[in-house]
Amino acid sequence: MRYEFLVTGRVSDTVRAAFPEFDVADGPAGGTSIYGPVRDRAALRGMLARLDALGLTIVEMRRLPD
Repeated sequence: MRYEFLVTGRVSDTVRAAFPEFDVADGPAGGTSIYGPVRDRAALRGMLARLDALGLTIVEMRRLPD
């Protein structure tokens, strides 16, 4: 499974480094897109917890085609 997480604002290099297994790109409307593979539901919950721990606001989350 692959997911995309759209968060508000541009993220710092420190935040980018916190997700080495994901691609990070500028998203629409000044946001940031973080996307990549997610193994299972437990990994998805872990990713959401990591985003929250970094203080990022998730605007959108969606599953991408494989």
